Amino acid sequence: MSATKPTGGRFRAYVHFLVAVLYFFLARSLAHRGAQGLFDEPWRPLLEQAVLVFLLLPGYAGLGYWLNRQMHPISEQGLPQRPGWPREAGMGLAVGWALAVACVLPMTIAGGIAISVSTRFSAWGWLAVDVTFFALAALAEEVAFRGWGFQRFADAVGPLGASLGFAAYYAIVQSLLPGSNRASVFVSVALGLVLSAAYLRTRALWLSWGLNFGWKASRALVFGLAVSGVSSHSPVVQGDPMGSFWLTGGGFGLDASWITFFVLLAALPVVFRITRDLDFVYNAPVIVPGGIAVDLDAASRRQHEAAMGPATPAPPTLVQIFPAAVPQPPGQNKEPEPESPAESN
Repeated sequence: MSATKPTGGRFRAYVHFLVAVLYFFLARSLAHRGAQGLFDEPWRPLLEQAVLVFLLLPGYAGLGYWLNRQMHPISEQGLPQRPGWPREAGMGLAVGWALAVACVLPMTIAGGIAISVSTRFSAWGWLAVDVTFFALAALAEEVAFRGWGFQRFADAVGPLGASLGFAAYYAIVQSLLPGSNRASVFVSVALGLVLSAAYLRTRALWLSWGLNFGWKASRALVFGLAVSGVSSHSPVVQGDPMGSFWLTGGGFGLDASWITFFVLLAALPVVFRITRDLDFVYNAPVIVPGGIAVDLDAASRRQHEAAMGPATPAPPTLVQIFPAAVPQPPGQNKEPEPESPAESN
């Protein structure tokens, strides 16, 4: 992983990281209070995430423009409109779905999942609302934990230190949720490392956003499982897992399952493999020319003349325009004498 380009000293970058952390908690508090006071219960989760994204994205963009003189702060914090970005998001979505399936399969084999499906028409309308909720929630997490604050922390401690630090930071935030335990802390650390690797390998949030969205939405909307202790996200599918706590995570869901921790660790080399080409494109070192342009031919010519002396110019060659006259053998140019009358008779 190559480091981000620093825009100041390490101490200054570390101070910017602290500002990003404080702003995140402030924005989250404002979004929660605003949703509680302005919106009804069914719409509160969705609108809370929408307000949080609205506060985080322009807020960090403004900090990047003001403190780091970023000319394109939205793009520079991880959301560039570059060619192939939908493919990156789709690739992340596929990886997130595969992670969810890899965690659900052992649970199904060992215990099983009792699934109930609702056929009410209104439930399918709320399903679209829940899809939007997970998309906004994943975007808010990526902007907060892989955006401007992560970049500034990487300037201070390097990419590896920033990945470990933000994985611990994400685990601390997740540990504040009701029902979290030791396994959920380890799962949060592993997930943070996977998402940070996805960002560092691509220098954008598209892959990590798709991965985060696919990991959470697949479990809730397809299998009806709880996500971080909340089991009311899916109005269509409701799943009740059966098996050991080691596999299911209990009421907290797969976020507190030890099998999830090992699956996420195994996902790290997968992320490195699928981002090999993107890493080459967006992390290759840029060769910046420096110094003064030098004419090597002229310099070597001057060195040769200083050692050997100036070369003597060759005499000009003669250019022949008309063909030269060819000399005739003697006697061929004489005209024949006229014959005498006697000889003619």
